[in-house]
Formats: sequence, C-alpha cells, structure tokens
Amino acid sequence: MLETKEHFGRRLTTLGRKHQAMANGYTTQLRGDGLIVVKPKRARSARLPIKGFVLALMGFFAFKAFAVVNMGDITYAERVASLRDGTVVEQAGAVIMQIDPVTLALVAAYTEFSQ
Repeated sequence: MLETKEHFGRRLTTLGRKHQAMANGYTTQLRGDGLIVVKPKRARSARLPIKGFVLALMGFFAFKAFAVVNMGDITYAERVASLRDGTVVEQAGAVIMQIDPVTLALVAAYTEFSQ
C-alpha cells in the first residue's frame, strides 16, 4: 500500500511538471507508429529584438537624410556645428547627427529619384 501511494505521488509530481511546461504552449507530433505525442514548447529566452533595432536605425538615418534635404547641406552643417559648442548632451547630439556616408547616400538617392 505504501509503495502504491509513493508511486501515485511521483506520478502527480510528474504530471504537475508537464502541465506547468505546457502552460507556455505545446506542439503535437505524429510518431511513426501512429501515436500522437504532445511536447511542450520551450520557453523563449529574453533576446535582443534585432529586427526592431534595425528598423529604428533605418528610421534614424532616414530622419537625418530628410533633415539634410529640407535644410540643405550648409545650413544642416551650421546647425550641427552650433551643437558642438553646447553642453555635453548637445555635443553628443552633434556627434550623432553629423553627416555620415549612409546619410549622404540616402540624400543622393532622394535627389536622384526626385529629378
């Protein structure tokens, strides 16, 4: 009787773990012998959202190119130069907002496309 009770307790513990694992979702597979097996999905680890980061970076470069096209090269460069004379935060902004090859390529593509 005692052995049966321990066996039942282990089965309950095992079923509790399986139920907890399947709370994140599960998949079913059909084995070669025709038995349908349910397997829990692995918990997703916290990853860096690369797709979102790339889209934000592309948007930032597009914004800079838009600003250069609307202000013109000389005015944009003057405004970035005025940022270099400011506080530490403004100086960091000047470094980030300076015209780089990617921005120049986007501006050239826009001016070529608009003509």
